[in-house]
Amino acid sequence: MTDLELTELVKEISLADFGKAFKHQAMFNRRLRTTGGRYMLQSHHIEINPASYKEFGTDELVGIIKHELCHYHLHIEGRGYLHRDRDFRELLEQTGSPRFCSLVQSKARTKPVKRYIYACIDCRCEYARKIRMNTARYRCGKCNGKLRLKSE
Repeated sequence: MTDLELTELVKEISLADFGKAFKHQAMFNRRLRTTGGRYMLQSHHIEINPASYKEFGTDELVGIIKHELCHYHLHIEGRGYLHRDRDFRELLEQTGSPRFCSLVQSKARTKPVKRYIYACIDCRCEYARKIRMNTARYRCGKCNGKLRLKSE
C-alpha cells in the first residue's frame, strides 16, 4: 500500500465513520517503533507504523486510522483531543475505535541482559548489573558493606 492509497483509505473512513472530510495527508513512517500511528498537531497529518499493518493486517490498520482520526477531528474542532479528555473517550466509543493498538512483536522491548553479578561481602546481598562497576566506589545498599564481583 502506498501513501496515496493510505490517504484515500483515511478519507473514506473519515467520511463513513465520522461524517467529516479528512483534508490532509496520511503516510507510512517506518521510524515509529512503540506506537501504531500518530497525529501531528502542527501539520495535521497522520503517520502510520507500516510494521503494524504488515503484522496484523487491514483490521488493525483501520483501527489505528480511526483512533488517529479521533485526535484529528477533535483537534480541528477545538475540543479535547488528548487521551485523558472526555470528548476523546466519548468519540472513541461512538466510532468503535480502539483505545490501544496491538504491539508489534519484532519491535517489542526486551529486558536488558544482566551480565555482572556483584555480592556484598557482609550480608551476601546480590546486585545484577548490565555494565561493569567500580567496587571501590560503591557499597552495599543494605548494610554498607564492600562489594565484590561474583560472576560475569
